[in-house]
Amino acid sequence: MLKGIYLTLLIGPGVPIPAPQVLVDALSNIQVTNSKDRSGFQISFLTGKNSSIVTTMLPAGFFDPITTRVILIATLNGIPNVIMDGLVTNHQLGPSNEPGKSTLTITGEDLSLAMDIIDMIIPYPAMPEVGIINLILAKYAFLGIVPLVIPPIISLIQSPTETWRTQPKMTDRAYIKQLASKCGYLFFVEAGPFPGQSIAYFGPDVNVPVPQPALTVNMDGATNVESISFSLDGLAKKVRIYTIMDPITKKIPIPIPVPNINLFKPPMGARPTPPSKIEFATDVAQADATEAAQGILGFLLNNSAAVSGSGSLDVLRYQYILRSRMMVGVRGAGITYDGMYFVDSVTHNIKPGEYKQSFTLSRDGVISNTPFVLT
Repeated sequence: MLKGIYLTLLIGPGVPIPAPQVLVDALSNIQVTNSKDRSGFQISFLTGKNSSIVTTMLPAGFFDPITTRVILIATLNGIPNVIMDGLVTNHQLGPSNEPGKSTLTITGEDLSLAMDIIDMIIPYPAMPEVGIINLILAKYAFLGIVPLVIPPIISLIQSPTETWRTQPKMTDRAYIKQLASKCGYLFFVEAGPFPGQSIAYFGPDVNVPVPQPALTVNMDGATNVESISFSLDGLAKKVRIYTIMDPITKKIPIPIPVPNINLFKPPMGARPTPPSKIEFATDVAQADATEAAQGILGFLLNNSAAVSGSGSLDVLRYQYILRSRMMVGVRGAGITYDGMYFVDSVTHNIKPGEYKQSFTLSRDGVISNTPFVLT
């Protein structure tokens, strides 16, 4: 594709195989988005009315939704990076009057889509969250999904003689996300690190503490981004006041102010953004101590960051494939916004002879609290 950059496309019903040469020659554009919630892809091919893509592969079901699996591997300087492993959700054919200008576009999501197809009602008596999540994810091991489940800090186990948890007619993905939200956790499926393997992560919003090469702007020959900008949201931070009843009489209200601090994400800035809003929680007043503590902890683990950034880069100049859910440094933006950031999402835009990425960053606080960043 480019000097030092190679793209591998595996595709097919059930088990993906190396793409036929006719697909490789017809490849027009690839877009892959990796974010904290879920990932998706879109691939476009140029076809003609006599192309085997239209006359044979399409009617034979080679691109059928749900059954067709797609794996994309970008190899940079000999290091493979699995940027997508997912299932096709739909395809679109756009015929054209010009020869060879018709397009076939396939769109899909990561493998968590397989968990979002069937609504189920399943009881889980006397089981903690960890047991429930592992039991659900075991059904998808045939897809190469490996569970990585972090036990909640506060786990709630109900006595089966009183009540028990039940998956209330919803899909597995929706139910896992519901449990994650109550614990203050995230749930997502990330492709890799090997082709055909994905990691199902259930745990706190923690970025891999391995800094990627710095994004450099306004530094002449060292500049490696095409554009980058930052903003500070003064209304992002808040204090939430939880009111619980005293555990003895259950009649005396006790207010508990909870600051807007994420326990698993350090501010990354020497001057944190002060809270500007105060709100009152109403969902834990009648809950017992364990449920109230779990709700408060969930708020602490899901706070929003006040500082955000976005931009784009050329992978050939950056000499690295920027990955989401990791950390990256910024330099050249000035004393206020230089320093380390969390990478929230990355979009890969790939065309023949071109590989670019757009990204979003976040952190809490301004002015870097680190003396340097990885170059």
